Amino acid sequence: MRRKPILIIAAVTAALVVGTAVIFAKQIVGGSEKTKPPPIATAKPALTVTTTRPIASDLPIVLSANGNIMAWQEASIGAEASGLRVTDVRVNVGDQVERGQVIATFATETIEADVAQARANVAEAEANAQESAANGDRARRLQPTGAMSAQQINQYLTAEQAGKARVQSARATLNAQQLRLKYTRVVAPDSGVISARMATVGAVVAQGAELFHMIRQGRLEWRAEVMSEELGGLPPGTPVTITAANGVKIQGVVRIVAPTIDPQTRAALVYVDLPKDSGATAGMFATGQFELGSSGALTVPQQAVVTRDGFAYVFEMKSGHRVAQIKVNTGQRVGDRVEIASGLNAQTFVVASGAGFLNDGDMVNDLAPATAANH
Repeated sequence: MRRKPILIIAAVTAALVVGTAVIFAKQIVGGSEKTKPPPIATAKPALTVTTTRPIASDLPIVLSANGNIMAWQEASIGAEASGLRVTDVRVNVGDQVERGQVIATFATETIEADVAQARANVAEAEANAQESAANGDRARRLQPTGAMSAQQINQYLTAEQAGKARVQSARATLNAQQLRLKYTRVVAPDSGVISARMATVGAVVAQGAELFHMIRQGRLEWRAEVMSEELGGLPPGTPVTITAANGVKIQGVVRIVAPTIDPQTRAALVYVDLPKDSGATAGMFATGQFELGSSGALTVPQQAVVTRDGFAYVFEMKSGHRVAQIKVNTGQRVGDRVEIASGLNAQTFVVASGAGFLNDGDMVNDLAPATAANH
């Protein structure tokens, strides 16, 4: 009777051991399922961009230079009479004057008195000369008769010549006084613009004292400093676009290149004629660009060029929607486009927008091309 309970206990124990083993096995299997590696994630584009091809364009060839705007020629107007008082100043700085226009006057009373005296001296000399001429005629008629000595005849003839000389001298003095009277009216030697005025009403000026400064014919020129190795491409007639310090843009033409070069700067002056009423002022600093023609070049949008560490780059669209950074050399900028001097060919697709946010090897989403000529 005791063996039955023992067999029952043994059977129950064996069942518990088998169940525990099954449960442990399931836990091991379940744990192995949880440690499976996750699936590999698919790469996503970093940015949505547009692409374009470089465009062949005719770009202007220009030479930039700096210089000053100066008067084409200046005239110094001075006093030709001495010791006279200024009575009237009829122009001021900036006034436009015409050739022969009276711009200042001096007091005339003293000179008018000198002119009157000179005229009287001429009349007196002419009267004496007439008397001397009459005596000379009588002496010549009496010379064959011997009624007068040779000495008397020579005296009359000499007096006749002296009378003529005194008339000439008196007339010369009259002309000098009349010239002084003319100098009491200061006139413009040419048409132009008054650039400086030193004349003051009431001042007594010396002969030769400067009264006015004038820009002849109102003409201005731009004197550009150009390096000697660049002078060969600047023949007379070359068009120039000049930007004055006040922002005014002026169209000029090369008149002449200076025949000498500064040995210190190795630069020469190029004289550029400016049109009248250009809005510029003498003495103003200006920059300019000489237009030397045009040449073919590849250009890309300005946004396609990225500057990093002092170098210029563009991003080429590769297969698999990935971009490659390409180093390029840029040239001039015209509007919103940049010249690519080297490093890129015309068949390469480059990122046209969003290039500044990319790195070499990034994957991008390429939208429709930026221009109809692309893709």
